[in-house]
Amino acid sequence: MAYLFQQILNALQLGSIYALIALGYTMVYGIMTMINFAHGDIFMVGAFLCFVAATVLGLPFIPALLLSMTGCALLGVVIERLAYKPLRNAPRVSAVITALGVGLVLEHLTLVFSPYPRHVPALWSSATWHVGGVTLSSLQALIIVLSVLLMVLLDWLVRRTMLGLAIRAISWDRTVAAIMGVPVDAVISLTFAIGAALGGAAGFLYALAYPVIDPYMGVIVGWKAFIAAVVGGIGNVRGAMLGGFILGAVEIMVAAFLPSTYRDLIAFALLFTLLILKPYGLLGQPRPQKV
Repeated sequence: MAYLFQQILNALQLGSIYALIALGYTMVYGIMTMINFAHGDIFMVGAFLCFVAATVLGLPFIPALLLSMTGCALLGVVIERLAYKPLRNAPRVSAVITALGVGLVLEHLTLVFSPYPRHVPALWSSATWHVGGVTLSSLQALIIVLSVLLMVLLDWLVRRTMLGLAIRAISWDRTVAAIMGVPVDAVISLTFAIGAALGGAAGFLYALAYPVIDPYMGVIVGWKAFIAAVVGGIGNVRGAMLGGFILGAVEIMVAAFLPSTYRDLIAFALLFTLLILKPYGLLGQPRPQKV
């Protein structure tokens, strides 16, 4: 039982990071019905901003976190304005190709800065507690608690604020929202900024938990977070959170009780199975199409 509870803690840590990244995917899809495949590389940029904050600037934990989130938020706005805004009325395949191209650009720009894996120094003095054979570190608790706080804050913003109302209005019908006076361009940019900031926070926390980073780290993590968003119901904020924790639990439990080489196989098999049984995800709903 102690071993099982230990793996549950590990699953909560990994799942919270996946959930933060998945929220970026689901926010962009909800408002623009497009998949921002560059989001995994924004997560990678957040991890490298953590490295810069720790090694070059010598910042403590909170300023370094704010730097990662702010830098990624600005990057998200720049990407939306330069790459995606001109393609809003273009075929969807154009936006997909552009998103993949933006991801490649971010990876190779980071390669110029740092072509080798980097070790991120500790920004948090981690204490360890042992309870009944279960080990909990303060860093692990911090990652879980901070991630949950960011998720709750986002859920409150989407459901209880005027910005959230505008996001939901644009998600339902962008043309009618514009006619009703909603500043569509500004809200879309803010949505990209929020999603990218969450991705930056995920990259920051990931760099502290698994402190070896490289320019291609966002590829596989980004795809897995996309799986989490689809499993939960892409476009649904709470679904993305649920999907992140489910995927984290699947990966950790597979590595704990089966050969670790099966981890990615089962993660992607989960996506295929869910798409067959529930094409809209666990909490997703079909969108009615006007004809």
